[in-house]
Amino acid sequence: MEKPKIIAYMKPSCGWSEGVRAVMRKYDLPFEDRDIINDPEQRQEMIQKTGQMLQPCVEIGGHMLTDVSGDEVEAYMLANSIVADTDREADAPTDQPCENEMHESQINFR
Repeated sequence: MEKPKIIAYMKPSCGWSEGVRAVMRKYDLPFEDRDIINDPEQRQEMIQKTGQMLQPCVEIGGHMLTDVSGDEVEAYMLANSIVADTDREADAPTDQPCENEMHESQINFR
């Protein structure tokens, strides 16, 4: 399978972003990881391309997925034959919010 060009606009540290990265590692897909927090130009480019400010946004072969989880990116790639189904597991949760967006019921207090 030919690998498409993938550009991911994400935060450096975020559950949603890490989920997208985990999916890319799972399928051994090269991608551009664009930091929208520390690089205002990348954030502005994402906003111009998507018309919104939520992230992650992942452009796969010219098709933009906005405000997605790793699960949603994986589902899109499988449905469009960009990747083939595999038994490999992702090395991080693929559908988890950033820590500051977690609800108390999702946080384990000890």
